[in-house]
Amino acid sequence: MLCRMVSVRKKRDGTVPVYLNVYDLTPMNGYAYWVGLGIYHSGVQVHGIEYGFGAHEQSTTGIFEVDPKHCPGFTFRKSILIGQTDLGPKEVRLFMEELAEEYLGNTYHLIMKNCNHFCNDVCLRLTGKPIPSWVNRLARLSFLCKCVLPAGLNETVVQHVTTTEIEGEKKKLRSQSSRFASSSTNTLPNFCSSLS
Repeated sequence: MLCRMVSVRKKRDGTVPVYLNVYDLTPMNGYAYWVGLGIYHSGVQVHGIEYGFGAHEQSTTGIFEVDPKHCPGFTFRKSILIGQTDLGPKEVRLFMEELAEEYLGNTYHLIMKNCNHFCNDVCLRLTGKPIPSWVNRLARLSFLCKCVLPAGLNETVVQHVTTTEIEGEKKKLRSQSSRFASSSTNTLPNFCSSLS
């Protein structure tokens, strides 16, 4: 673990763009998007790496990295320029490693601490600007109306997937689709904890 804190400056005159990549979680977003609703996943892209936050059962980081605009399991919708930062690649990596202690996989909560909350926090710290409000609007509305939501919806159900299961799924998909087999990008997330 790191002993020193990385200074994250909120300079707005940085030269490195910080993007929010937004993904659809359901095909119904095609309609809901136009009325300002929808269920979205998001990730922050900086220096050619996209960082996201997801749930799992362990008390280790839920922060992961993927190729920009290619988060597995989601359909890419759009990329939004949030602002700029003056942090270099190594400084961003150290910053994410520090956040890894705050964003543990077993602390993920659909309404209170989801991927969009993570992205908003990262964007505020890197650029001084928040993500667009529509990206996490449904979670905010659900928080206000949680008294009428089923109790199970307020809890995150986490399914642990082992590397063996993921590799088995990749092999099955490869045999079913030659297009998948020809893809040269790795679609599995790399968790930041493996970077230390």
